[in-house]
Amino acid sequence: MRAKRNGVNKLEGPVTDVPVELPPRRLYVKCPSCRRIIDQDQLEEGLDVCPRCGHHMRIGARRRIELTVDAGSFEEWDADLAATDFLSFPGYAEKLAATRAKTGEVDAVVCGRASIGGMPCALFVMNGDFMMGSMGAVVGEKICRTFERADKAGLPVVGFTVSGGARMQEGTTSLMQMAKVSGAVLRHREAGLPYLVMLTDPTTGGVTASFAMEGDVIIAEHDALVGFAGPRVVEQTTHKRLPAGFQRSEFLLDHGFVDMVVDRPNVPSVLCELLSLLSGKAPAAGSLHSLAHLPGEVGKRGGRHKRLPAPKTPWDVVRNARSADRPTCLEIVERSLDGFIELHGDRRYGDDHAIVSGLGWICGRVIAVAVTERGRSTKERVDRNFGSANPEGYRKARRVMLLAERFGLPMVCLVDTSGAYCGIGAEERGQGEAIATNLITMSGLKTPIVSVIVGEGGSGGALGLAVADRVLMLGNAAYSVVSPEGCASILWKKTNRAPDAAEALGLTADTLSSLGVIDGVIEDAGLDAAELADRVWKRVGHELDELDGLGPDELVETRQKKFRAMGEGVICSLS
Repeated sequence: MRAKRNGVNKLEGPVTDVPVELPPRRLYVKCPSCRRIIDQDQLEEGLDVCPRCGHHMRIGARRRIELTVDAGSFEEWDADLAATDFLSFPGYAEKLAATRAKTGEVDAVVCGRASIGGMPCALFVMNGDFMMGSMGAVVGEKICRTFERADKAGLPVVGFTVSGGARMQEGTTSLMQMAKVSGAVLRHREAGLPYLVMLTDPTTGGVTASFAMEGDVIIAEHDALVGFAGPRVVEQTTHKRLPAGFQRSEFLLDHGFVDMVVDRPNVPSVLCELLSLLSGKAPAAGSLHSLAHLPGEVGKRGGRHKRLPAPKTPWDVVRNARSADRPTCLEIVERSLDGFIELHGDRRYGDDHAIVSGLGWICGRVIAVAVTERGRSTKERVDRNFGSANPEGYRKARRVMLLAERFGLPMVCLVDTSGAYCGIGAEERGQGEAIATNLITMSGLKTPIVSVIVGEGGSGGALGLAVADRVLMLGNAAYSVVSPEGCASILWKKTNRAPDAAEALGLTADTLSSLGVIDGVIEDAGLDAAELADRVWKRVGHELDELDGLGPDELVETRQKKFRAMGEGVICSLS
């Protein structure tokens, strides 16, 4: 029986303790971005990515390794290296001891070897849980040793960065780790081995200013903070409020400093693809960037393409070259290759969308690709500046060319541009210098180059991707020193005489072939987009097969002799 006393229910008589089985205690996490409360188990199942807003939570080195490498493949190196308080810095010894006890780690990086998607690699993963991933002597030594062991074993290196910068408690010795590791990166590069970097939140200070930005390919995790000076320091220094997204991954992508931004679930697949491609092997069928599913959809995104008739006059050639009814360079890539992974940015200023570059594969052959792209809709054409590239576009293409040379990959360029962009910003950033540097780079590139003029080949803007062992043209393409309208305006002050200028400029494939300017013509009259793409890549493959028999020095010598001879047959001596 119960008695109610002062509004409180109490049991009458003795009370016997009865054990009660409580449900397991559940843990919850608040997302720092959207403030949603998330069940810990649900969060872990989702790879520590907020299911509501997609925010990527910070995770430790061991968790990162677990999510990235093949199960059971990780073999740790140098786990026993430990920092000392060699400067007797106040409180440092105590902080080291406390952090080691809390994290179970000796220092702020875990190194070893593993495989990712079956591709073997050396690996270093910085640990933000250990003094914010600060870089001291142990971090520098372990990463340096990782590169050196990779050199001896012939392994690529994959690095994950997270750091607040150099460790102040170790003074200038910490600063010197930037140079120490950079030297190791250089020696690894000279050994011809790939280095892939994954930037995670946050990567700042001396790590950003050294090995985080020295990879052959630099990837950033979604919304990671990456910068030399932290945003608070920048605001205090400049006394200006920072724009939204400043120093985040997407900001770096837009400004040309990373190749791609990848969501955490896709990181292993992307790393596997890149490791495969830079070793000269095509990724397995069905890989993340496979294009097998695209051909049926490309035409819808590209609009309706008509079969172009054979041109009757040079002006017909120009109009056909400019026609919206023909597929763009990127569409030809998408319709033909088995897979393509785009690499962004010039690592100096920006990512120019008028030039698309990256690594692709077709029939088991891995190739580097750079194409000018006009766009397939009004919005896209504006975004891509109608195929007229800025300096950063040519610098991006050059970066991929040098990547191709380093790893022995053939270079394929598709050209369709009225010319390089003429604008104030382009001149301020060195348009002429960028094109000139491409010309000299391609002249000496020690890997096969095939370039195809698939639409307009306008002036130096086209030549910046066309100093090649084989230069081909479509029958409906035009390649000229200046546009017909420009020629008519300059010489006759009448733009309506553009058809006459087209006749005079000798811009057709047949004329240029007879002059030795191009090496072959790909007839495209009457072909639909799929047939055209297939014919282009079959011809490119044939040319690459022939060039495969030439060594690097022979390629360069033959290429330079070809261009050295241009114009000799059309001059005479007056003496």
